[in-house]
Amino acid sequence: MAKDSYESPLSARYASREMKYLFSPDMKFKTWRKLWIALAETEMELGLPVTKEQVEELKAHQEDINYEVAEEREKLVRHDVMSHVYAYGQQCPKAAGIIHLGATSCYVGDNTDVIVMTEALKLIRDKLIRVIRALAGFAETYRELPTLAFTHFQPAQPTTVGKRAALWLQDLVMDLEDVEYQLSKAKLLGCKGTTGTQASFLELFEGDHEKCRQLDEKIARKMGYEKCFAVSGQTYSRKLDSQMLSILSGIAQSAAKFSNDIRLLQHLKEVEEPFEKNQIGSSAMAYKRNPMRSERIASLARYVIADAVNPAMTQSTQWFERTLDDSANKRISVAEAFLATDGILELYANVADGLVVYPKVIRQHMLRELPFMATENIMMDAAKRGANRQELHERIRIHSMAAAKVVKEEGGENDLLSRIAADPIFGVTLEELSEIVQPEKYVGRAPRQTEEFLSQVIKPLLKKYESVGLEKAEIKV
Repeated sequence: MAKDSYESPLSARYASREMKYLFSPDMKFKTWRKLWIALAETEMELGLPVTKEQVEELKAHQEDINYEVAEEREKLVRHDVMSHVYAYGQQCPKAAGIIHLGATSCYVGDNTDVIVMTEALKLIRDKLIRVIRALAGFAETYRELPTLAFTHFQPAQPTTVGKRAALWLQDLVMDLEDVEYQLSKAKLLGCKGTTGTQASFLELFEGDHEKCRQLDEKIARKMGYEKCFAVSGQTYSRKLDSQMLSILSGIAQSAAKFSNDIRLLQHLKEVEEPFEKNQIGSSAMAYKRNPMRSERIASLARYVIADAVNPAMTQSTQWFERTLDDSANKRISVAEAFLATDGILELYANVADGLVVYPKVIRQHMLRELPFMATENIMMDAAKRGANRQELHERIRIHSMAAAKVVKEEGGENDLLSRIAADPIFGVTLEELSEIVQPEKYVGRAPRQTEEFLSQVIKPLLKKYESVGLEKAEIKV
């Protein structure tokens, strides 16, 4: 690898080999040739002077692209599509005259972009499934383990570790629904011509509108699609790019939320991301175990969320049937959004599959806060035994403030239960109070909610996608 020129970190460090190939020159130019074959074959079937021998010659050289010829030609003519038409023609002399017949550059350029984005979104879908599978196992394992829940990052009513994972899962399910919806309406640009009117093809087909319509349909089927956009200018609407990156932004948002929670939990020493035997957490502090993977998820997610603005701006500023101010931006923003999201999901799967839980620390934190939360129950039990509810409330308030002072000002342990046990108005022993404040009694329906969510939503979803590979995510750094 050259060390004297810039290389995108998304390619060098974060994205998978599969995603990088989808946005590679090889994928692009091989798809161009498939589209030229589909065009020639369809024109032959619709009666234009294209022979089977010419089509077979094109097919014979579909894969062996003579890149050096195309690159030299582009230096001369300054046009990538015509350079590849020329290079293809050098390999296929019999078919040279009919390559790209009637088409404009966007025939190969835009249709290829749609195909690449669609295949990339399918890969994203599969990686989403792998993350969901990993988190589902985690949620199932810890569905009953009580943990302190937070609102505003302040201690609130308890939940369970599994229920918290269900919240992460819910976000991913919503993302998957968006991915599937987008894939369900995938369609090609087709072969629409310079301003989208198919005028050149209407001329070739001698005014036969039906053959112009069939041209789009046949090309779509040959390329594995059901239909093309009904109308377009020279390009497909750049709203498609905006929709694609909006979905990727949603995935990034979900992943960033998860990564933030893990970073906070790791600070609390309750849950940690995986940490390898020889991994170094800090160059200065050898004892540290920094949440580096979760931080990387957050960092890449921030990029994807910001990047989604690019196609939105491009779509909103297109002029009439075509301008070229989309091209340079599109080459960067679309590819890198997919590469970054791919990297995010690789990291997400890796972290989710290796989360380490510390139940004793979790319980310790719970028991430190739970006495405050249990005061309503303690007060009601005392009232049932005949104590005055208003007097109980005042005593609870006084004891709670005193216990909070010990914790916050003196750095001591929460002694609220001891104070209540020592107050005769409550008529309860410390042992009885310890039984009252068992964490499992305060998690509400969290275990059952988690079970229901996994059985009713996640398990059917994973059954639908059981063919998606089980391989573990590999990260480079």
